[in-house]
Amino acid sequence: MATLSSNALTLVDWAKRLDPDGKVPAIAELLSNTNEILLDMMFIEGNLPTGHRTTVRTGLPTAAWRLLNQGVQPSKSTTAQVDESCGMLEAWSEVDKDLALLNGNVSAFRMSEAQSFIEAMNQEAAQTIFYGNSSLAPEEFTGLSIRYSSSTAASGQNVIKAGGAGSDNTSIWLICWGQNTVSGIFPKGSKAGLSHYDHGEVTVETSAGIAGTRLRAYQDQWQWKLGLAVKDWRYAVRICNIDVSNLVAKSSAADLIENMIKAMHRIPVKGMGKMAFYMNRTVIQMLDIQRRDDVQSGGSLIYSDVDGKLIPSFRGVPIRICDALLETEATVS
Repeated sequence: MATLSSNALTLVDWAKRLDPDGKVPAIAELLSNTNEILLDMMFIEGNLPTGHRTTVRTGLPTAAWRLLNQGVQPSKSTTAQVDESCGMLEAWSEVDKDLALLNGNVSAFRMSEAQSFIEAMNQEAAQTIFYGNSSLAPEEFTGLSIRYSSSTAASGQNVIKAGGAGSDNTSIWLICWGQNTVSGIFPKGSKAGLSHYDHGEVTVETSAGIAGTRLRAYQDQWQWKLGLAVKDWRYAVRICNIDVSNLVAKSSAADLIENMIKAMHRIPVKGMGKMAFYMNRTVIQMLDIQRRDDVQSGGSLIYSDVDGKLIPSFRGVPIRICDALLETEATVS
């Protein structure tokens, strides 16, 4: 039997969600973040029940010139297998049945609560894509930052340092999403994306008051099984060590334009997938200022109207705002 925790909706919460006419309004999520990485990230079904096993080519075969009547030695390529794991993100909601019935609009009231859960799971998923570390938190999957955390590692060729120090740094990411480059994964035989299970009206045990007391409640469950597979590390570039404290003025800020140009030239084949830059609001603000004053680049960022939404781009590559990118990153060596 479930237990109704102290985090359950209260009568005060219910009252705050009603318009003067008694209807449940469309709630503006004041704490909501923009995490547009989830719009670009392509997903493939894993070949394992817990994730995906990828085969990476680590060496090419040799080729040789030969003369007539002379042969060449046979050779072969070398490969390695890498197992990428998935995590299971989950949330539960329980609302006292009589509380939901107070205004006679149960469906609308439950929907208003569901929106907050969806937003919370989106934020958590986006942050794990960048900062997940399964070594420290086995329930998570390994994100991008841990894979591009050193300029001396094999992937260090795609780590561009912007000169910042201390622990108030942030990063810009350039990712080329594709089946053979970087992609999201979900376990074999499971479902892609966020799943919702309406368990309807159930009996739950309350955690407040007398132990063992019960009530009827509406119960919802949200679940999202996802992971990240980097099949070819050359198709993601991190511009790190961007000192946030220096982004207040153009004179002290890192040269974002120069570093983004460098990042684009680190991608071997542009047509291997869908490319996009990811940065938070603080960074794109300074980038817009730098572009405005850069005569050689043609002035301000280019904004395109896509389905009624203005999308900025840099040299034809869309720029996505991602608030999951923190401003408290440690310095990458």
